[in-house]
Parts: sequence; C-alpha cells; structure tokens
Amino acid sequence: MTKFSSQFPIGLMLLLFVLLAPPSAGATEEYAKQTGQACAVCHLDPGGGGELTAAGKAFADSRHARTEKPETGLLFKGFRLVIGYLHFLTAMFWFGTILYVHLILKPAYAASGLPRGEVRVGIISMIVMGVTGSILTSYRVNSFDMLIHTRFGILLLIKIGLYLVMVLSALYVVTVIGPRLKAKRKEPSLPGPAGEFTPDDLTAYDGKEGRPAYFAFEGQVYDATQSILWRQGVHVGRHNAGNDLTEALKLAPHGREKVTALAVVGKLAAAGPRKAPLHERVFFFMAHMNLTIVFLIILILSLWRWW
Repeated sequence: MTKFSSQFPIGLMLLLFVLLAPPSAGATEEYAKQTGQACAVCHLDPGGGGELTAAGKAFADSRHARTEKPETGLLFKGFRLVIGYLHFLTAMFWFGTILYVHLILKPAYAASGLPRGEVRVGIISMIVMGVTGSILTSYRVNSFDMLIHTRFGILLLIKIGLYLVMVLSALYVVTVIGPRLKAKRKEPSLPGPAGEFTPDDLTAYDGKEGRPAYFAFEGQVYDATQSILWRQGVHVGRHNAGNDLTEALKLAPHGREKVTALAVVGKLAAAGPRKAPLHERVFFFMAHMNLTIVFLIILILSLWRWW
C-alpha cells in the first residue's frame, strides 16, 4: 500500500462507494425452509424472486420485526451513520491503494523493503476496519443462527474470513518478510569494470543512513544523492532509490529531461537468471493474493446489493 495520489482514478473511488453502500434487507428462502411451502406462496413468479405476494410481504414484515434491533433516537442513528461512513471510507482507501500499487507502481517497488509510511497506513486501516465492522455487525446480526442460515449472514462470514486472511498476511509481511527484505541491502560496492551495476548492486544505493541515492532509468544509473527532491532516497513519497524506476518515472508529471539532468554514474546490467529467495517469493504471492481478495470482497458487496 502507499499514500493516495491525485493520479488515482476518481471514478474508481465513486464505484467503490456505490458498491459499499449498505444492502437492503428482504425476505429469503427461510419461509420455505420453515413451512415446506413452494416459492409461489411468497412470490408472483413461481420460480421465486421478484415481486412478493400478500403472504410474502407479511412474512418479510414479520422477519424484519424479529431480526432488526429497534433504532430510536437521533443520537443512535447519527452514531451508526458515522461508524458506517468511516467503515466505507477506510475500505475505499485500503482497497484503492492496493489497486493503485498493483496497477501503477507494481509490487516490485517494495521488494527491497516496505516504506514506513505505507506500513503505518496499512495498520491503521486494518484497525479501523475491524472496529467499525464489528460495531456494524452487532447492529445487523442478533444471533448465530442468522449468520449460518441466511444469505446475508453467509456472505458476511465469507467477507470476515477474507478480511482476516488479509490481516494475518499483512502482519506476517510486516513482522517477518519486511525485515528480511531490508536485510538483503548491503554496503554500496563499486560498479563492475564496464561501469555496470547489477540490479542487486543497485539496491545498496538506497539513500538511507548516509548511503548514495542511485536509481536506474532507461538503462542508465543516475545519482540523486544531492537532489533536494530525493531526500533519504525517496522522491515525492513514492519512488525509492536503489531500484529501476523506468516504468514508474514514465508516469511522472514532468518530462524525462528532469531525470536525465542528473549525473550518470554507470549503466544497469541486464539481469541474469536469478531465483528469488523464498521470503521474496512469499512477498509477491501475498501481494497478488490480497489483490485477488479485494476483488472477491467487492463481489460479495455486489451480491449483497443485487442478489
């Protein structure tokens, strides 16, 4: 995850807001299970679904009265509105930043260590989502039976399970994978005889702890150590020195002349065959797994609304 940028599509944020809107409650197949009656008893369509008959409306009203907790008082409704808004807003930022990293920055940019700011944003998002989600669930679910015997409850359980997988994987990355990614950085060494830096050599020039800040762009290695725009080896809070930033800087609002104006200190050698260590492969697997989970959660929210 990374900090939001003005480049993030506003349309995607609006789409997530619509998908995260609370679903409307209605009657389910619960009546058929309880009475053994056919679908046509509650629905005008013999196959079920759609407009309800008088009997179906009566059952829906009675079910609503049994499952919904009484909501009286402006203060109560206002509190629930604030909690719901905060929950959805945090989900937009969390899911949106995951999409932004994968579609714009690519996960490889963090393969040499997780930026501290992004770790902080991720942890805060997980905490807020967990607390607000628990409060909202307590308002909607009043029994374990509702969780396992209604469509809403089953989808909610799946959504909670996916959230827990994301939390556990994030904690593992922060506490185990992250330190190992940073540990692979070594002291800067001189380039090869032809003035070439291998991708592994380049990671040592990250601009941290007094080390030079080098990065590669279109096959050339540039020195940004003295640039005020690359303090501590980070450019505009997103681009980290020690990496090949060819694709990332192509999306920058300025032209390539801003990059080529820096001093060239060598060339980037072609990456040879290299098997990534286990912790690095686990990092990429979890990054793509979390992206998949985001799409699954959005699918669940869509089912809540339209199914």
